[in-house]
Amino acid sequence: MKQIMFRSNRKNKTKKFVKVLSLLTIFFCYSSLVLAVSPNLQTPSPVIYLADNLDEERNLGYCLDTRGRGFSERMHAHSCKPRGGDVQFVYKRESLQIRSATFDGKCVIVLGEVAAGSRFGLVDCTSKDKLQSFDYDEATLEFRSSANKTLCISVGKESRRAGPFMARYLRLSICQSTKPKYKQWVILEK
Repeated sequence: MKQIMFRSNRKNKTKKFVKVLSLLTIFFCYSSLVLAVSPNLQTPSPVIYLADNLDEERNLGYCLDTRGRGFSERMHAHSCKPRGGDVQFVYKRESLQIRSATFDGKCVIVLGEVAAGSRFGLVDCTSKDKLQSFDYDEATLEFRSSANKTLCISVGKESRRAGPFMARYLRLSICQSTKPKYKQWVILEK
């Protein structure tokens, strides 16, 4: 009888151990998916960068950026460059505009209609243009289009090579269905 009880207790302890181990495994796997890995930002301020490093190989993070070298009317997200330059942007709360810190008088604009998938450009700033107006929520770290607050500035799911750096598409996306790691932005001011 003692031998049967001993085996029963041993089985119960083993079952409990397996349950605890399973719960710990689930917890650690889930937490690694939820928690963002912050970049090791080297870009001088002002800069607006993605809170999650995603897959940026050198851990530089992704910043708002003009495409190509120097000024361009087209935008994307690009590895945050240690020397700054065309990845330096500032958010003006009073006008709700995202302005280039490098190219004087230039602001981010939604190209075309305000819809999921719309791209961004860099044009002359105009305070009355709703396509240049973005609300920033410090709690959610989201930039929402003032013309349609269900849409956020986000990066694409896939990255691509950009010389020695990396880049991603920059688009408007439906906030509710976009994972936080693709739409949470940090504003680093002077």
